[in-house]
Order: sequence, then C-alpha cells, then structure tokens
Amino acid sequence: MNQRAFEIKYLLSPAQAVEIRRWAREHLDADPNADGAEGDSYRTTSIYFDTDGFDIFHRKGSFAKIKYRIRRYGTGDLAFLERKLKIKDTVSKRRSLVEIEDLKRLGGQEPRNGWSGFWFHRRLLARRLKPVCQISYLRTARVRATLSGPIRLTMDEDIHAFPLDNLGFMPLQCGARLSKNQYILELKYHDQMPAIFKELVERFRLNPKPFSKYRTAAVALGYVAEPVARA
Repeated sequence: MNQRAFEIKYLLSPAQAVEIRRWAREHLDADPNADGAEGDSYRTTSIYFDTDGFDIFHRKGSFAKIKYRIRRYGTGDLAFLERKLKIKDTVSKRRSLVEIEDLKRLGGQEPRNGWSGFWFHRRLLARRLKPVCQISYLRTARVRATLSGPIRLTMDEDIHAFPLDNLGFMPLQCGARLSKNQYILELKYHDQMPAIFKELVERFRLNPKPFSKYRTAAVALGYVAEPVARA
C-alpha cells in the first residue's frame, strides 16, 4: 500500500497541548481505530533501522530522505513494515501488514518470494540495514473528511526510546525520554492545507518546526554525536 500526503510538525508546550487537544476534540472526529477515555488515543511502538555507519541518520547519498521501520499499534499481533520517503513537507509511504510472528523472517539472508514483506526484507539486505532502536509514544489522533480528502491531526507525548540489537518488539520500558516538556503536533492532509487547519494555526500562532523521533533517539542513546548547528 502506498500513501502520499503533506505532513507539517509543530512543537508544543504542555499548556499549548492542553488547549489544542481541547480544540481538536471540539472540531474533529475521533480516529475510528483508537480507544482510550475519549476514544482518540493509542500507544505506538516502532523499530527503526540504519546501517553500521548510521547513513540514514547522517543523510548520506540515497539514504538522505528515507526511513525504514516496523510499526505496531498497541500490543496487537500485527505490524506494518514501512518505508517513508520525505521531500520537504511531502511524505510518501509504502507499507505492508504482517503478523508479528513472521518478523523472524527478516533475519534470514534470502527474502521469501510471495510474502507481503518480501520487498521490505529485500531492501534491508540491499542497503545493509539492521535494527537500531525501539521508540514508543502515546498518540492522540483526530480526523475529518473534507472535499479535498481526509485530514488528520495527531499529538504525540510520553516518547521513549531504547536500544535494540535484535529484531523484535521488546516489552515497553522507560528507556531514554525524548520529550520532557514538549508535545509533537502533526497536521496531515492532501493538496492544500484545509481551512480548518489554517484556523488552528492562526488561532494558536503556530510555527512549524521539524522534529525526528529517530534522529533524537540516536543522539539520546549515544549512537551518534548531536549535529553541530550551522551558523
């Protein structure tokens, strides 16, 4: 399955998060796949891959705009194999649904033709990617159908990461906390930003700011040094 959309991120303070979550619950619908007290939250856990030289982190060559990960929602028996390609604010994803039990196939040296994860396994081998870390967070998700297509607002908090040296989901642990006093707001839509999102941005005076969970985790876990800011 291939998906393409615009994704704009904003970093929020705890006070902003409270107000924007309230606004979202008044103006948008709960994600039908979520649960929680308000019917709009769920736990997301992802395994991220990189090379021995952390080429994805360092954005070297053809690794510059991609991420490979395995994403699990809650504690279910299924997971998505994903390749994410981002060019500026435009994101495209290729993803396939597989059973958790079948993830062990990714440890082999020969992709199994006919398996839905064949393409993902082949890319891991071709690019010499290995599991690096697991990142977990709590997400609030609200959605709405518009004439231009579906739109989606997500807010992530309680983000933790810990290292991996084997392929497979580990029990949730505290790990390194990536967002002590910040919430990650993301607006997702097709084509032009819809009027309701423009209203949100103007009302709360939001300014977009990039944030990568994987890049933040790689630094927090000591895999790489924090990049020096350019003048």
